[in-house]
Amino acid sequence: MSRPRRARAVLAPLLVLTVVLLVVDVTANPGGVTDRVRGAAAAVLGPAEGAASTVDRRLTDAWSGLTGRSGAQVDALRRENDALRLQSRATEDDRRRVAQLDGLLRVSGLGRYRVVPARVVAGVPVQGEARRVTIDAGSRDGVRTGMTVLSGDGLVGRVVRVAPATCDVLLVTDPAFSVGVRLAGTGRIGVATGAGEGPLQLSLLDAQTEVRRGARLVTLGSARDRPFVPGVPVGEVRDVRITPGTLSRSGTVTPYVDPGSLDLVGVVVQPPRTDPRDAVLAPRPSASKPSSTPTPTATSSAKVAS
Repeated sequence: MSRPRRARAVLAPLLVLTVVLLVVDVTANPGGVTDRVRGAAAAVLGPAEGAASTVDRRLTDAWSGLTGRSGAQVDALRRENDALRLQSRATEDDRRRVAQLDGLLRVSGLGRYRVVPARVVAGVPVQGEARRVTIDAGSRDGVRTGMTVLSGDGLVGRVVRVAPATCDVLLVTDPAFSVGVRLAGTGRIGVATGAGEGPLQLSLLDAQTEVRRGARLVTLGSARDRPFVPGVPVGEVRDVRITPGTLSRSGTVTPYVDPGSLDLVGVVVQPPRTDPRDAVLAPRPSASKPSSTPTPTATSSAKVAS
């Protein structure tokens, strides 16, 4: 016999028995068959129902406790992870600032510059490039308009506006920025001008000056040391070319300072007593010294070495 037929064979007598019990229950007096059947059912099923309820409550309580503890543990681990992440970021920032401070102290010490340290607090973007920045040093700190601003890498710019607690700095990359420069080692002079997003533009006053790629430039210095004190590293020559019909050579310069990564800077509030010349420049690695064999550029007969 198939399973459905067996099920119907078992259910049919049970249905009949149920109907009979209902009829008897309606007509029987209290304490009759129905009550005895109910009592027997309660006696048999009551403990089982109680046990099932107890097990269900225990399972519910256990699940609630498990999920509650897991949620608390997850929250605690998340908070701990966030704290560790913030600590890691703070540690990285501290290391970066210490390195910048060391560089600033090195430059100011070698150049005999007295500086007021400051942090960049705002930038004025021009077509995606911050060409002016605001720093948290002002007239209360002895800062005046026209003072030189530098970092551990080199020349940053010059002060163009001063407030009691802040000042604005025109960056070396701004097209309105120009500074007299001197070639390290040779003493030849020229002018470096900002060019926005590109490298600085270089104009050498002597057309006979031979400049090698990688030659380093420092500030020439200004009258009474304003706006520029002498000897501050500016950048390295990328290329040089002869401009037809002129008595000068021009080229481009990669500045040492990246305006996009400025943080700690120094305002030179007292210039050195004597020109430091090339003393502020970092020593060259032995592998990066310019070659003694010059190589001509494609745009002129000027000799340029890698």
